[in-house]
Amino acid sequence: MSDESYAPLAARMRPRILSEFFGQTHLLGPDNPLRRAIESGHLHSMIFWGPPGTGKTTLARLISQTMDAHFIVLSAVLAGVKDIREAVEVAKTIRQQENRATLLFIDEVHRFNKSQQDAFLPFVEDGTLLFIGATTENPSFAINNALLSRARVYVFKPLSPAEITPIIKRALQDSEVGLGERNLIIAEDLIEQLAEYAAGDARRALNLLEILSDLGEKEGDKQVIRAEDMRLVLSHSLRMYDKQGDWHYDLISALHKSVRGSDPDAALYWFARMLDGGCDPLYIARRVVRMASEDIGNADPRALEIALSAWDVQERLGSPEGELAIAQAVIYMACAAKSNAVYVAFNDVMEDIKSGVSLEVPNHLRNAPTKLMKSLGYGKAYRYAHDYPNAYVPDEQYFPDNYPAKRYYRPVDRGLEIKIAEKLAYLRSLHDKK
Repeated sequence: MSDESYAPLAARMRPRILSEFFGQTHLLGPDNPLRRAIESGHLHSMIFWGPPGTGKTTLARLISQTMDAHFIVLSAVLAGVKDIREAVEVAKTIRQQENRATLLFIDEVHRFNKSQQDAFLPFVEDGTLLFIGATTENPSFAINNALLSRARVYVFKPLSPAEITPIIKRALQDSEVGLGERNLIIAEDLIEQLAEYAAGDARRALNLLEILSDLGEKEGDKQVIRAEDMRLVLSHSLRMYDKQGDWHYDLISALHKSVRGSDPDAALYWFARMLDGGCDPLYIARRVVRMASEDIGNADPRALEIALSAWDVQERLGSPEGELAIAQAVIYMACAAKSNAVYVAFNDVMEDIKSGVSLEVPNHLRNAPTKLMKSLGYGKAYRYAHDYPNAYVPDEQYFPDNYPAKRYYRPVDRGLEIKIAEKLAYLRSLHDKK
């Protein structure tokens, strides 16, 4: 038995030629730039960004085969500067002795630190190495500019069930490195179920298929995989979620936007997705408080109270009571009247403060607890609002001297802010009646 037979099915079924590669048609379809670059041999350094099981490593190997390059794989988790220098020396030797290029593939490249990058970047620039990095993290945040500026980023997308299905069927039929010799019989609807459950990850689909291949009942020379076998294998949650990566931030973004868009059902869905993936409920509770101020504000001030109460319940009682309280808050936020007037006002005034000078507080607004302060005019001519009708002093100036009286807060015509706007309009009208 060959060494390859001991490898996982997903490793054995790696495409050997570009035509066997499924998915990423936005990158590898006819006349697409990357496809043309591969076929012409005019390649450049690249970063492949996308979720696991979408073909990043496989495509790097296929590129090296297409260009007849020596292929070196390093993991950024395990490799150090010494490993990189050794790869550079190998590349130089291969070029001198065989006149072949070397493709250096670095998995999880976002984990490389500056010294590791400094060790190989000069050799990427002088052509000693062709560099391809793979990452599941957003390169904009996870990779240094020095590396980003030398490579083109290609975004890999999760595979659709329609793209995973032929991968499964190919593994079932391949007698050389696949499962063809086992004569596995799986109904079409179960194959589709497996493709759907893989959640865009071809490696996951093949790993599950390999587990299934050890189950089922013998019927003559065939082995039949039944629905109960599929349920057994799929009983453990394999839904895609990364508590610290892009999936995490994408999901909280979807939750926030669903609340902002007043869709309680979608908001509840994304909330449940995050909980199912293992997200800390307290993190979600904190973000819900943000939603209450940013997207609801004074249109419904109760939203902030409800958000804080849900946070408090989670801290006091934990799961599942706290999660239910957060769900209640999420639904309330989605259904509440919306206003970003507070959010806009706060950002506008902060921008003015940061771009301006620090103006003094006018004397009439200063406190005067001592005789000296009183003698300096602190508090002089201040008019106590409660001594006036409506507890409002028309024409009183509360901004710094010579500062334009701006209107940062502009209530919207929704929820309680309708009443707030009416009150402010009335008070401002008193200026003209004085």
